[in-house]
Amino acid sequence: MKLKSASYFFALALLGASSLASAQSGESTYKQVCASCHGAGVLNAPKFGDKAKWAPLIAEGQVTLTAHAYFGVRAMPAKGGNPNLSIEGFSDALVYIVNNSGGNWKSPDAKTIAAINKEVEARKAGANKK
Repeated sequence: MKLKSASYFFALALLGASSLASAQSGESTYKQVCASCHGAGVLNAPKFGDKAKWAPLIAEGQVTLTAHAYFGVRAMPAKGGNPNLSIEGFSDALVYIVNNSGGNWKSPDAKTIAAINKEVEARKAGANKK
């Protein structure tokens, strides 16, 4: 019985560490990639923490906003200007920004990542038609 309890608590600790690592990587990516524009509002980028500016974007939903921003939207370059940024890394940075700007998003699971990728592909297809 003690082994089951120990295993259970070990699994919970790993899960907590995984969530913490994800949050830390989102913050780290924000600081390395996103803060240069979203910290100062460069080219009218919504500033980190500006609940009024982020509210309509957050209302678009996690899949739509993440995909559009990852693809590039308005003055924002694709992947925030970092061509090596994965969809997962980008998503976690956006979760960090949103959660500090009035939202309450979770780090995307595999199903959400698949939906984001599908929306990115739709944006690419639409851009190729122009």
